[in-house]
Amino acid sequence: MAVTLADVAARAGVSSATVSRVLNGNYPVAGSTRERVQRAVAELDYVVNGQARALAAASSDLVGVLVNDVADPFFGLIASALQREIAGGSGNANSGGKLAVVCNTGGSPESELTYLTLLERQRAAGVVLTGGAVEDGPHTATMSARLTRLASSGTRIVLCGRPPLPGPAPGITTLTFDNHGGARRLTEHLLSLGHRRIGCVAGPIERSTTRHRLEGHFAALAARGLAPRPDDGADLADLPGQPVVHGGYDRASGYDGALELLRKDPSVTAIVAANDAAALGVCAALRDRGLSVPGDISVAGFDDLPFSVDASPALTTVRIPLQEAGARAGRLVLGRSAPPPGSVATVTTELMVRDSTAPPAHAAR
Repeated sequence: MAVTLADVAARAGVSSATVSRVLNGNYPVAGSTRERVQRAVAELDYVVNGQARALAAASSDLVGVLVNDVADPFFGLIASALQREIAGGSGNANSGGKLAVVCNTGGSPESELTYLTLLERQRAAGVVLTGGAVEDGPHTATMSARLTRLASSGTRIVLCGRPPLPGPAPGITTLTFDNHGGARRLTEHLLSLGHRRIGCVAGPIERSTTRHRLEGHFAALAARGLAPRPDDGADLADLPGQPVVHGGYDRASGYDGALELLRKDPSVTAIVAANDAAALGVCAALRDRGLSVPGDISVAGFDDLPFSVDASPALTTVRIPLQEAGARAGRLVLGRSAPPPGSVATVTTELMVRDSTAPPAHAAR
């Protein structure tokens, strides 16, 4: 015979309403009472009827987490921290947490919208979208309308690592990463070492993350008179003064991008990569060309993924506190943390100077 809510209440010596409050996690309950209820749930192996709860509450215990690629450490770190928070902070489903469902979009705008439709059908309690946004007018308008509709129905929405939606977005909280400031500080570091020909192996041209990092890079160059200050909406790949190539956020794109960059401008003394994975590809391409890092060309990444400090040489990069951001997004999507003022907060970045950057060697190559 299935264990009922009343059975749990009898075992814990409380009312059925108190058990419900503990399991829903949406009402203050004394700590000792909560512990008794959770102990009774564990002893009786009680399982909440999720479908019945969803019908009664107009929402489910499900929280959707949209990522571009769960195999990418950038998204994996965010998703793992999110999942721990959504599960109640301890991975214990009986601790007032919910079920995190990670949706792998493959970076496809169409997949993003499809998953949002499926999550709406499931009456998801919350949705977290991670990573940069696709900057396409029609897609942005469709995405904004879809998220606004979800939020108006009671689903909590958190954007983690992407810019705020254009226009008013009630019920939607944004944790945006300071990609612009981080990229500017990184290029300023290279300039301080004496580099003047700095190439950039950038990410996909349609991504907001790519644009913000390029804008920070060119802002640092423009401050030194090494590139024109770009106008809003300018194609940064076409600006004179410093070479830029575009690719993905992966090692292969970094490898191919570095070779293309050297063909375009063999005088570069430093290369800024789209992220740490691409930076590893850049380093491999330079080694295959018989060039040393940083002896011949300095290389820098972005994100400070776990392997960056163990690379050879260790990567100079920009640290984004991905796990901290993921945990905060988890608390926000559950309503355990108050939204920041204006429902938008910027996650700060930190320059990590390591062995892959050094003053330029002026000997001819």
